[in-house]
Amino acid sequence: MTIKAMTEFNLSCPVPKVADDRIVLAHGGGGRLTHQLIEKIFLPAFGNPVLESRHDGAVLTPAGLRTGSQLAFTTDSFVVRPLIFPGGDIGDLAVNGTVNDLAMCGARPLYLSAGFILEEGLDMETLRIVVSSMQKAAADGGVQLVTGDTKVVDKGKGDGIFVNTSGIGLIDVNVKGTIGPAAVQVGDAVIVSGDLGRHGIAILSVREGLEFESPILSDTACLWPAVEALLNAGIEIHCLRDLTRGGLATTLNEIAGDRNVCIKLNEALIPVQETVQSACEILGLDPLYVANEGRFAVFVPAAQTDAALKVMEKIAVSEGSVCVGRVEERPGRTVLLQSRIGGNRVVDMLSGEQLPRIC
Repeated sequence: MTIKAMTEFNLSCPVPKVADDRIVLAHGGGGRLTHQLIEKIFLPAFGNPVLESRHDGAVLTPAGLRTGSQLAFTTDSFVVRPLIFPGGDIGDLAVNGTVNDLAMCGARPLYLSAGFILEEGLDMETLRIVVSSMQKAAADGGVQLVTGDTKVVDKGKGDGIFVNTSGIGLIDVNVKGTIGPAAVQVGDAVIVSGDLGRHGIAILSVREGLEFESPILSDTACLWPAVEALLNAGIEIHCLRDLTRGGLATTLNEIAGDRNVCIKLNEALIPVQETVQSACEILGLDPLYVANEGRFAVFVPAAQTDAALKVMEKIAVSEGSVCVGRVEERPGRTVLLQSRIGGNRVVDMLSGEQLPRIC
């Protein structure tokens, strides 16, 4: 792969100097600063057993629900720039992102809300494109958009379109056990559903005017079909996580920290497209930290690794699934990467921000 053209591109230190009294972009990057914001500001104010489960969505058991069934509830906001990028736009991203958060709870997505914050002067055709994408993504995900809200802000006070989506899903009575970080066990296999890093690099390519011989398209997609197939096959799923902001590395660090375990990865097995790998090397990025919008990690008992892979390989969105590592007991709260030459290095949580506003 070669880069045909490259406009001015500025790299900044990924570990920003942070003033304690100001929000910086990295607080929204999904890495260590986001984690600190949650730990120091939000959890002390709003903490409760549901919130402290630290799942992708809240798993609820309201009175009157069929015995054994549960509801999943989640919300997400989307501020991606540019609004339209290779492989998608803010519309399908907003639907897929919330549908995937429900799927990561093992819930069948049912209903969505959508809140639009539009900037005065926005081109109406852009809005039509975004809404059309949302409709198609909702249809593909089997969900209905049943309520919403619209606000318009002054010109220069927004960035075209911001979208918030919230969703409700149903965890069926037949789902075995609770799917979440608390269920991760020593010995579990860690499977990723396909190649990593395409969404972040696709956004960067437009934002910075990069052109590649082979275009890199975002992987934005609905993950529920793969999760549903695993559930229907009776696979014992311990945990599911979509690999969005902060990528695989930050996601696994959060789980390793919550469970006080070590997650050991094999670098040679981690799938990254050659074009994405080359772009990351040129730009000084690590694909382990680059965001994805159509990939997830699943933790299953080691004995069910092959069975889970066979199920996932039959579903389009997860046909590139690979087992990339195992959960070990020591050293706890650590993610280790075994390199191609046999050495080990610690893979820490993303400290600052690699790419802001990618979702």
